[in-house]
Amino acid sequence: MSTPIIVFDHLEELDSESKYLVHKAKEATAHAYAPYSKFHVGAALVLDDGTIVTGANQENASYPLCMCAERVALYSAAATHPGKKILKLAVAAHKKNHKELSSATCCGSCRQVLHEVEMNQNNPIEIIMYTADKKWVKSTSSALLPLGFTKESMEL
Repeated sequence: MSTPIIVFDHLEELDSESKYLVHKAKEATAHAYAPYSKFHVGAALVLDDGTIVTGANQENASYPLCMCAERVALYSAAATHPGKKILKLAVAAHKKNHKELSSATCCGSCRQVLHEVEMNQNNPIEIIMYTADKKWVKSTSSALLPLGFTKESMEL
């Protein structure tokens, strides 16, 4: 299920749906609760029926209780649109009071959750992220997380 990682120099090079999802992810950063890191992250995903679901990071003074924007969006989609396949997810971030985007690539935990969602729905999820070298990346979690942990990993 793995696909290559495709790199774009500019947002304008992405397809219109991907650009729209990036726009929705940027909008979602306004709903981030990030009083500690001041790092506002938004995610937007599209379901197989065209529905857009967004999420924003939610911090907590007890850091292990924080939740990344990607997982907020994924879990919201699962809870409110059961049985719908997730086709694509975009991530955007900025530091508080900054207009320009900051790098926002999915953390390992989010990559693992995305990987399991891909496996469960038997359909890849295209992921769009902005990297530290100011490039846009399109890939799937399988490509971003080779040898991901699956339910088969727990079988004897």
